Amino acid sequence: MTADNRDTLEPTLFYAVITPHRSLGNLGFLVLMMAFGVASFLAGVAFLAMGAWPVFGFFGLDVLLLFIAFRINYRRAAAFEEVTVTPSALTVRKVSHNGRAREWSLNPLWARLEKDEYEEYGIARLFLVSHGKQLTIASFLGPDEKAGFAEALTRALGDAKRGPVRTALP
Repeated sequence: MTADNRDTLEPTLFYAVITPHRSLGNLGFLVLMMAFGVASFLAGVAFLAMGAWPVFGFFGLDVLLLFIAFRINYRRAAAFEEVTVTPSALTVRKVSHNGRAREWSLNPLWARLEKDEYEEYGIARLFLVSHGKQLTIASFLGPDEKAGFAEALTRALGDAKRGPVRTALP
């Protein structure tokens, strides 16, 4: 199945690609690392001048560890979820940060969207339920984004359950 369903005659009722949010872009990362590196170097030089030369190395280690932590964070941002609804199939495809893909195909007539919702927080978790089994989806989204996603997916599932809309030709 392709994302736009060119291989079938079925219309795509809903299609979404959900990716993790990263608030710091490449330029911001570069500026942060430069500022942190310069501050660590200057503090290390101050300790070096006081005769505490081993501290200088630990300041360099801090910069290296921060760099490694951000690289891991950015690598994990490659993960995504793809949700597609057609009149006959609800497909969820999850791809991890290392490229491992898993795909589930559900019948939209039997699937329903459920949510764990809290008054002070909003929607904490969305999951699809079919035949007594649950599949967590949209875990990358925040509470407000989950609410919008849930509304759109529920509407698409309702459209799939109603069946194709036929129009009369003039």
